[in-house]
Amino acid sequence: MPADPQAALPIRLNVDDGDSPSDVVDALFLGRFATGEQPFAHSSSIDRVKSGATLLPPGASILRAAKDDDRSATLAEGDGWTLLISRWNRGADVTVTAVTAELAEKVVKQSTDGATDEPEPQPDNVTMGFWYVSPRRGPHRTTRQISAGTWEEVRANYTEPVADALDSLMKTTPEDIAGRLLLLHGPPGTGKTSALRTLARSWRDWCQVDCVLDPERLFTDVGYLMDIAIGEDDGSAKGRWRLLLLEDCDELIRGEAKHTAGQALSRLLNLTDGLLGQGRNVLVGVTTNEDLERLHPAVVRPGRCLARIEVGSLTRSEATSWLGSEEGVGRDGATLAELFALRRGTSPTSVPDQRGGGSDAGLYL
Repeated sequence: MPADPQAALPIRLNVDDGDSPSDVVDALFLGRFATGEQPFAHSSSIDRVKSGATLLPPGASILRAAKDDDRSATLAEGDGWTLLISRWNRGADVTVTAVTAELAEKVVKQSTDGATDEPEPQPDNVTMGFWYVSPRRGPHRTTRQISAGTWEEVRANYTEPVADALDSLMKTTPEDIAGRLLLLHGPPGTGKTSALRTLARSWRDWCQVDCVLDPERLFTDVGYLMDIAIGEDDGSAKGRWRLLLLEDCDELIRGEAKHTAGQALSRLLNLTDGLLGQGRNVLVGVTTNEDLERLHPAVVRPGRCLARIEVGSLTRSEATSWLGSEEGVGRDGATLAELFALRRGTSPTSVPDQRGGGSDAGLYL
């Protein structure tokens, strides 16, 4: 019988109230790998685990099991191998150490085979990836189905010049790509993110769309940037383009970005048309609330942008037509967010001005 993991651990564990039972299980798992008793390791991640799947391969004996508020950890063993299952929400990481590389890979396959829950795609949904840096696992990508209407369904949400520009963008194919940067700029609430969801649906036959949840870290962490630039090497995206979405990146691309953001701006531009982007079918989509005049000249120079679209409010006539009423629509029109609020009959909660201002004055919460 293999030695107990805690006997094989070559280091002393100092446990305090900042450590959870799951942390202890993680440390015990490394014992046989650290001593060389099981010098080979293999791992796999599952974004959505089927309900009822234990992830335990045949012949597994559970040694430890711990459950925290947001995570559970199970330590198990078999003949020549040790298994760690880390689960959170619907996802899981499975890692195996073993006496041979072939055995480690075999046990991981037995553990994960048939355990992935693949929801049936809905006609109005599109699969989108989400990148972020996990404190435990480093750069990580997960996927989910998001709802997205067709362009014909949402076109009326945009003022006519914007809709005309988006007409061409929605019809873009790989043969039409001349620049690698897609820039949507304009005030908040005008529908920039909604347009990107619809774009993901329009391009889903040829382009994988990923949203970077922590763009402020992406261009300051070279390892993270390289992981995203390389993408998911699972063989499923051969020949497909990738669109990386970076939302609300005002600090990164405004005029003074070169001074305030250091090398971040240079790395963004390098990803679009520099050495880093060479040989990679990667597009970068950026949304910002900044005016075009405040953006860095290098970002908006001719030839760099596939599209550069200012998304603004609907005119008064367009807004009243969209809403079916003139009530609540100002002389200058309304943003898409304002129109949805009017349709729902809602308005921001406010605190009356304590300084004796007019009845419409207040502070939004």
